[in-house]
Amino acid sequence: MALVLITGGAGFIGSRLALRLLGKGHSVRVIDTLSPQVHGDDPEASDLYGAIKGKVDFIHGSVTDREAMTRALAGVDAVVHFAAETGTGQSMYQIEHYSAVNVGGTAIMLDILANAPHQVKRMVVASSRSVYGEGKYLTPDGQAVYPEHRTAADMEAGDFAVKYPGCDSITLVATDEESKLHPSSVYGITKQVQEQMVMTVCPTIGIEPVAFRYQNVFGPGQSLSNPYTGILSIFSNLMLTGKDINIFEDGTESRDFVFVDDVVSATVLGVEHPGAAGQVFNVGTGVPTSVITVAQTLARLLGQSPKMTVTGNFRLGDIRHNYADMSRIERLLGFTPEWDFERGIAAFSQWVQSTGPKASGYEASLEEMRSKGLLK
Repeated sequence: MALVLITGGAGFIGSRLALRLLGKGHSVRVIDTLSPQVHGDDPEASDLYGAIKGKVDFIHGSVTDREAMTRALAGVDAVVHFAAETGTGQSMYQIEHYSAVNVGGTAIMLDILANAPHQVKRMVVASSRSVYGEGKYLTPDGQAVYPEHRTAADMEAGDFAVKYPGCDSITLVATDEESKLHPSSVYGITKQVQEQMVMTVCPTIGIEPVAFRYQNVFGPGQSLSNPYTGILSIFSNLMLTGKDINIFEDGTESRDFVFVDDVVSATVLGVEHPGAAGQVFNVGTGVPTSVITVAQTLARLLGQSPKMTVTGNFRLGDIRHNYADMSRIERLLGFTPEWDFERGIAAFSQWVQSTGPKASGYEASLEEMRSKGLLK
């Protein structure tokens, strides 16, 4: 059994992974800042931190603190690197902060390992579907193409379609791991750099690297107050407080929503499975779901009837569609998701009803983005 360090291990995914690894007999160390954006104004009272408190070796610190990271890495056999700032929209104006935490924190960790004795044998890095930008499409003659980011001018005119020069129409297909990397947000850029740093440096210092490009992770326990946590939390919180739902673009934009327990299962394989070494994997369901479908399904399951308005608003940096090709992780690790969207959102909705609405900074976050010209 191994001693596993989870950076960001008190977060939504990290805390569940910690408990799963403990259940399998591993020892777990966690370093986490207990950020108020994730854990609320009284972080040590948060449910996520409470789930692991007293069960793991906990270090209250940041991956950007070299001394804290040196202590965190001492004696560990494997690292799961979750610690990161995660808001796509927020990253477009907190550029220095996102770069310092996501890129700088990863650089400090690798620098420590490259310049001192260590016993780390494997490192799993949490990458993201955001590295793919607008994803993969096929032309009418079957050629794979990777469209550039949509323009503000097109979207302001109500044209949200993804375009490729010289083609009247292109068809969305699943994004495989060999697809072009061309992120459309600062967040996506930092995740690409994190992944590439880990995959490049680790083999030179005797560590097996593994990267997981997680799709849109959701499930019980994710923050209802963090405005950057995802549309399921945002929409459900708005519904429970009796507020209207404003849907961006035309509502048909889609994502691959993957349940948190499946993400944890895949990540455990990343820690333990010999076949994961040196590989990059998508982790999703392989099924796209539209934003308007999410809103309508949540309203039905929560027993709410909010006014829903498709606004035509959009955020610069957002992509139109993306869903994962899951064939590599199934072939090499034997992983297939156990939770489809309907089952997962039912479990999520049941948890939301038992938890109740939370005070959220969602409206304030939209105003901030609007003031900076990022929300149109």
